[in-house]
Amino acid sequence: MKKVTIYTDGACSYNPGPGGWGCVLIYKGKEKSFSGFEKETTNNRMEMQAVIEALSRLKEPCEIDLFSDSAYIVNAFHNNWIESWQRKNWRTTDNKAVKNMDLWQEILELASRHKIRWFKVKGHADNVYNNKCDALARNEVEQYLAKTKKEVS
Repeated sequence: MKKVTIYTDGACSYNPGPGGWGCVLIYKGKEKSFSGFEKETTNNRMEMQAVIEALSRLKEPCEIDLFSDSAYIVNAFHNNWIESWQRKNWRTTDNKAVKNMDLWQEILELASRHKIRWFKVKGHADNVYNNKCDALARNEVEQYLAKTKKEVS
């Protein structure tokens, strides 16, 4: 099974508002970066979209070390929140609907093909790849805001 390292990050301006995601996939020392944009979203959705986009680019089952600065994502796996939500028909412990269920289900579907170890990294710190993903995501938002500003001028 191929071993891949993935870093992901999301960003959102105004939360909710325009958002971007970025991811870096590393295989045998080679890096590939991807990023994208959504006009109206939240930070958590962009964090999740980065994971989805990274996993969707893998063509076969892999062993993955996935690094994210999103406690929301990493804790959902480490603390078994996802299993609990599924047992409770996508309800939280206080019986509220799980937010972002559509993206959680997509992550689960994509993740089911792989063996993934989830790692939490400190955001906006000294992790080169997390910083690269953050820059990719923020750049997507900045490009949109600059374009929108030109259109209004």
